[in-house]
Amino acid sequence: MDLKQYVTIVEDWPKPGISFKDISTIMDNGEVYKYATDQIVEYAKTVNAELIVGPEARGFIIGCPVAYALGIGFAPVRKEGKLPREVIRAEYGLEYGKDVLTMHKDAIKPGQRVLITDDLLATGGTIGATINLVEQLGGIVVGCAFLIELTYLDGRKNLDGYDIMTLMQY
Repeated sequence: MDLKQYVTIVEDWPKPGISFKDISTIMDNGEVYKYATDQIVEYAKTVNAELIVGPEARGFIIGCPVAYALGIGFAPVRKEGKLPREVIRAEYGLEYGKDVLTMHKDAIKPGQRVLITDDLLATGGTIGATINLVEQLGGIVVGCAFLIELTYLDGRKNLDGYDIMTLMQY
């Protein structure tokens, strides 16, 4: 299946010059969403994932159905102040400044094999911070899976040493 035909390109959103890749037109088509999810499920099996981790919010959209299909858990990564129990944190750079991601301190067991999922690999900043959180807790990142990779932003280079799977590249 050619997933690109189900991605809607929105020009100049959220600001001029950005060509936004809207995945909601994948998600609102059950057959296509299932196909994309099944591709990541198969990848998760090949890396023997024991837990799925995804950053908010689209990492939840990708990761939760994968975890469900595999019968394994999902651990959320959220912006600071959004998780109710004791957390660990990782700062990461944005185009203009820094942001912080957090994860529950007990979300991962040491040695647990973790697959990180998200909708889009751009610069790798969010996923790099997510990897940092997983590894702080002793998890082993066995792979990172995305619907889309923006190759012109070189995010793969910033995740050097980690196995990366993408369903589409722009």
